[in-house]
Amino acid sequence: MGKRVALVLAGCGVFDGSEIHEASAALVHLSRGGAEVKIFAPNIEQRDVVNHLKGSPSEEKRNVLVESARLARGNIQDLAELKAGEFDAVIFPGGFGVAKNLCSWAVDGKNCTVNEHVNATLQAFHSAKKPIGLCCISPVLAAKVFPGCEVTVGQDKNVDGRFPDAETASAIAELGCKHVCKNVNESHVDKANKIVTTCAFMCKAPLHEIFDGIGTMVQEVLKLA
Repeated sequence: MGKRVALVLAGCGVFDGSEIHEASAALVHLSRGGAEVKIFAPNIEQRDVVNHLKGSPSEEKRNVLVESARLARGNIQDLAELKAGEFDAVIFPGGFGVAKNLCSWAVDGKNCTVNEHVNATLQAFHSAKKPIGLCCISPVLAAKVFPGCEVTVGQDKNVDGRFPDAETASAIAELGCKHVCKNVNESHVDKANKIVTTCAFMCKAPLHEIFDGIGTMVQEVLKLA
């Protein structure tokens, strides 16, 4: 029988929501792993809306749940309705929406606040000793909620110009967590906390390498489940 996995989205689009390729990659690997997936997102207004063609903010207002429904093909539920007891694991793709909508990292860095339903979801899975998978910027959620945990966002230095957001590793360390350097096609498993992380688009890498890295994260999450 396949594992039951909740996937939590933050909108639709890299600059103001969930990173579409990461969400899709996670869903493909979960499907390949025989998992039964249900998709959730918080029913809140986005912090901002970005015109992805111009890369600049627009004056629009959009809802995170409504936008996430685009990625979920309409089959999605309010995150407030997620019950950890009904699932074996939870996975959070990345994208700036995580740092804008699921928490305030984009504005406040390590001093950020985490959305109440996101926090409750993470705490519920952690308390039940069920695995949590996070990729790209999403590991900062674990760093903020679980001091002392181990995560990766890739490298802690901008190696060959491929890790332009390497300072995130330092902020994670300042939160009392251990950052573990990993390549884009790898993931890190914090066995004590059952937290699995991979850097995905925190690294400037070919899409297939990012896809493979997310695959290792999904595989490890399913093993722990």
